[in-house]
Order: sequence, then C-alpha cells, then structure tokens
Amino acid sequence: MSNSIQIPSRTSQRPQWLPAYIPELQGLRGLAVLAVVVYHCHTRLEGTWIHYASLWGWAGVNLFFVLSGFLITSILIESRDKPHYFRNFYARRALRIWPVYFLLLAVCYAVPEWFLGDTLAHQSHWKTLVAYVLFLQNLRHTPLPGTLGPTWSLAIEEQYYFVWAPLVLLGSARFVKGRLQRWLLPGILLAMLAVSPLVRYLHPHWLNGTHTAIHLDGIALGSLLALGLDRLNLSRRVWLWIGLTAAVAGFWATATIAGGTSFLDSALALAFAGVVLAAIAGTGSRNPFAVVLRRGPLAFYGQISYGMYMTHILVFVYFGNFDARLDDKYHIGIAGNLAIVALRLVASTAVATALWYGFESQILKLKRYFKST
Repeated sequence: MSNSIQIPSRTSQRPQWLPAYIPELQGLRGLAVLAVVVYHCHTRLEGTWIHYASLWGWAGVNLFFVLSGFLITSILIESRDKPHYFRNFYARRALRIWPVYFLLLAVCYAVPEWFLGDTLAHQSHWKTLVAYVLFLQNLRHTPLPGTLGPTWSLAIEEQYYFVWAPLVLLGSARFVKGRLQRWLLPGILLAMLAVSPLVRYLHPHWLNGTHTAIHLDGIALGSLLALGLDRLNLSRRVWLWIGLTAAVAGFWATATIAGGTSFLDSALALAFAGVVLAAIAGTGSRNPFAVVLRRGPLAFYGQISYGMYMTHILVFVYFGNFDARLDDKYHIGIAGNLAIVALRLVASTAVATALWYGFESQILKLKRYFKST
C-alpha cells in the first residue's frame, strides 16, 4: 500500500519512453482503496444497484499487491548497484509503513474495549504483541480485531520486502553468472505463481485465510512486470497490447473458469497485472482511461490511500453506535443506509487527508537522508 510511484533512473534496458514518475498508478491505487472501503460497507448497500459490485471490493487488495510488487521490484532493480542498498531500502520502507501502522496500534490499544472489542489483558499476550511488532499477525489462527484487520495484507508486503530485497541483490551478484543470473529471479517468481494456487487447493490444516502462502500471485506478477520492463526490449505499443490482452484474459477467467476455484486469485492477479501494464504503457496519453487515472479524485485517493486503508474500519467503529441508534430508532431503510455509507466515506477521507498532510508527508521528508547516489 505504499505511495511511492517514482522510479529512479539508471543506465539499463529500461524503456526510454518509461518516465520516472507514472501518475496513472496513483489513480489505480485510489481505485483499489475505494473498492476496499465500499466492500466493508456492502451490508449497507443491499437493495441498491451497487451491491453486487461492492461484494467484489475485496479484490482491491489484489490490485494493491500487483502495484506493490511492480513498484518495489522496480526500486530494487534501480538501486542494486548503488551504495547502502539495504540501509536505504529498509529505512525508506520503515518511514513509509511504520508511523501510521504503529499509530493505529496505539489508538486501538488506548481504548481496547471500543476499538479491539476486548480487554487490554486479553489483547496484550506476548505472542500477540510480538506478532504485531514483527508483522506476523497474518500467520496466526487467532482472528484479528476488526480495526486491525487491514494489517494482514501489510504484513504480507513487509515479509516480502524482507525476503525479496536480498534475492534481487543476489540475482545481480558477480558469482551468479550466465543463465542462472538471467533466470534466478523470474524462476522464483514463477514458482510463487505455481505454489500459491496449489496451496489454496490443498488447504493444509495450518492454513488460514490470510496466510502469506496463498496470497503471492499479485506480488509475483507485479514483480515480473518490473523484471520484464527492465530486461525485454519491446516497444511501448507491444507492452500495451500485452497488458490489454492479459487484462481481458484475466477478467474473463475470473468471471468463468476460475470463479469459485483455487485459481480465482491467480485470474485476478493476471487481470490487474494487465491493467497496471496498460496504465504504464499508456502513461501520458490522452485516452480517457489514462486521463481519469492521473487527474481528479482517483489520483487524490491514491495519494491518501495508505492512511485510508489502515484507518477506515477504525472510523466505521467510531461511528458504530450512531449507526446502531439510527437502525433501532428509525428503521432507516435504503436511503438511510446510503446516507451512512456517504458519512463513512466522508469521515474516512477526512481522517486519511489529515493523516497525509499532518503526519505522513512530514515524516516522509526524512527520506532525503536515504537516497541512492
């Protein structure tokens, strides 16, 4: 869920037409966060035309994974030959992820009966606290409190950053030569793509719904996009057609053969990877798709997406008693439910906007101390 969409330039096979800044990806991030927020309002949307679409809003997380895989791998490729590789990468990731994450934990633990739905004693077991500190909460079978629910996907991304950065550097090491160097990273990513649906299909007893092993498709395909753009000398038009073809194939599979199977997430990953690639190849163009993504509300929501993703359920819980009183007293119906959804969206936007301008953006200024040179 990172907000970084700037790719440092270097001498490589990276296409000359690919700019350092891709504003369309900001719009895709905005689309993803709005989909997730609407999904968590789906019970309030029953009886409306948007209800069925809202049931698919969870797929916004899959889009986040594709974007993160592409952006993080691009950053790692660009900086692998530069000094302080690990220090700069992990410090910049920490500045981006940790402040809002630990602020959320602090707020929830300050009023545990309200925001955690439990006593402080029950939520302060050492295993629980260690899991939050080390970003391992998605691997535990204990359900996450609703306000901390979004942190499961953040944990997966943090685990990926921890493992993937050394592997990218290993893939360019001098003692790794020839075909091994060329195929090491793509081979690992293809293995991830094969293993993830297989693990979902086998569903071993240790598996839970947020386990890293079953959510690798999007990150792997996003990383493959970054590798492909770095290594393959294809024209912009060819990349665009590859993206459009992948998007159509992925959405078709989602709606037909992959629906309800272990390959649903794989199909969605293919679809979203195609959308991301089409946005990259079409960056700066005047087509409506690109214009909508780089201008207006979606780009704004992309900028505040991390804070909104992390805090929107907390905002919902804060207004929960108000919602319940409306239901009990007025039996509000569809119009009232739509008003509540609108209130949630406005409040979540306000909180995320305040977080971005008053907190996140100020901390991110410290990134200047960890630039690759």
